[in-house]
Amino acid sequence: MLERRALQISIAIAALVPVGAGLWGIAQSASPGMWDDNHHRYLSGLLLAIGLGYWSAVPMIEKMATRLRLLTALVAIGGLARLSGLVLGDMPTLPVASALAMELLAAPLLCLWQARITSRQHSPGTARLAPQLRHIAR
Repeated sequence: MLERRALQISIAIAALVPVGAGLWGIAQSASPGMWDDNHHRYLSGLLLAIGLGYWSAVPMIEKMATRLRLLTALVAIGGLARLSGLVLGDMPTLPVASALAMELLAAPLLCLWQARITSRQHSPGTARLAPQLRHIAR
């Protein structure tokens, strides 16, 4: 139960990043060009939605494996796209490195953590035990 709570807190805190970045991106103008600005706001809206999706999984985290895997796949694919920019010659900056760490390390690790908690709750042998005794069997 304590590990579940720690995961919930970790995901809630980590989701502050896409929610905050999404809101900031919607409020800020990307460039003077109409298309660039419009596209930037759209992508910021997607980022906001991803963060809200993570938050929506927090209350029943052990039952949200499919949602977390989908969100994590979206984030990791975005991170790989960002990484391709570095491979192609973009300058690495602290914000880019921080985003890559969230996208390619933190999000996948949180998803794996959730899978571990879920598998423990559904492991054979503990299903027949009273809920009060399951923690002893682990």
